Amino acid sequence: MTFKLAIVGRPNVGKSTLFNRLAGKRLALVDDRPGVTRDRREAPASIFDLDFVIVDTAGLEDTTDQSLEARMRRQTAQAVREADAVLFLVDARAGLTPLDEHFADLLRQSSTPVIVAANKCEGNSAQAGLLEAFALGFGEPIALSGEHGLGIDELYERLKAIAGERPQPPEQEEAPEDKIQLAIAGRPNTGKSTLVNRLLGEDRMLTGPEAGITRDSIAVDCTWRGRTLRLVDTAGLRRRARVEDRVERLSVADTLRAINFAQVVILLLDATLGMEKQDLTIARQVVDEGRALVIGLNKWDLIDNRALALKQVEDRLLRSFPQTRGIPVVTLSAETGRGVDRLLDAVFGAYDVWNKRLPTAALNRWLEQVTAQHPPPAPRGRRIRLKYITQARNRPPTFAISCSNAEDLPDSYLRYLENALRTDFDLPGTPIRLHLKRSKNPYAQE
Repeated sequence: MTFKLAIVGRPNVGKSTLFNRLAGKRLALVDDRPGVTRDRREAPASIFDLDFVIVDTAGLEDTTDQSLEARMRRQTAQAVREADAVLFLVDARAGLTPLDEHFADLLRQSSTPVIVAANKCEGNSAQAGLLEAFALGFGEPIALSGEHGLGIDELYERLKAIAGERPQPPEQEEAPEDKIQLAIAGRPNTGKSTLVNRLLGEDRMLTGPEAGITRDSIAVDCTWRGRTLRLVDTAGLRRRARVEDRVERLSVADTLRAINFAQVVILLLDATLGMEKQDLTIARQVVDEGRALVIGLNKWDLIDNRALALKQVEDRLLRSFPQTRGIPVVTLSAETGRGVDRLLDAVFGAYDVWNKRLPTAALNRWLEQVTAQHPPPAPRGRRIRLKYITQARNRPPTFAISCSNAEDLPDSYLRYLENALRTDFDLPGTPIRLHLKRSKNPYAQE
């Protein structure tokens, strides 16, 4: 088992800043306003020779109803239960607050070891707050600065002592896994987090009737029928003109980064609304990045005329993406679980096509046939010859064609070749890249 450290504390004490410091990357969204973090996020971290998993949590609120803040608190409580140690962060500049003392009482009821750290200790003004942290009763507090890296060495000593008390399991060599990076994207309130929870079999992500609950792109591992997935739940993408809030702009950038690093993207639609312009914009972003795309029609249990709803989405896709025919469309209900297995089957199928490699000999026989059936045009009387084709790489399938007068070959003929490749080699829905390589004229003067 991996040693797991959960960072907890009231809002705006610097938990996400410290999380990014320990993870060595800017993974969590950081802003001056409180309450930016909502879901709990995990990442590998290390201090010197100590490797562990760090967990960023939402700011603790004193509420126990069904509000969003109460649901965030329950997520934090779950992180504390699963952790091997808790880093209780207080703001040294603001000093100890009644909310800090209230949650210290709650942490005392847990059997998880607690380390108190006074954050933002980079100035003399924080000295009083550091001394006040003694009153929490968890021993000597650590003077920390997540922004500047102050106190990390002392945190290492505390964590090393706790980690050393745990029995170490025997080391086992693990075979490398072919883990599929799967991002779930879409407009706000289409059920992305509900789908992730359904796949995981637990309430891992915050869900609710409010639109835009998810802000960070949260990655979790999942195994489905023996295949490993790296699920990434992303924030909803609204039209750019409507995005004014700074935190939402950060969320949008985080979502686009998740799409860029994904291998397969599920674009989740609200079936009651159909496919709108913003959905097409997101789909185009996925295709332009060369990622495999699967369309999920969620909330299918709320649709009366299902044949019409499905046909409208398929027709809109065909009109908007004629160059990427065969994008799978799967109907489902993340709330009830119906259709989720078919959605994952479509994801694995799209990944296999996106990862496909074609033999060079078969490609060149194909090129000879398609150019014989429909020869390239001869602009200005100059004949264009397609001499040779090979697959340069996969992910997505990318082909290099050796061609004379490559600059004169029209885009319409490239689309003809792309459609023929898609049909003849069974490459539905995946982006295809064709690159023309100008062949040298042996009679040209150097």
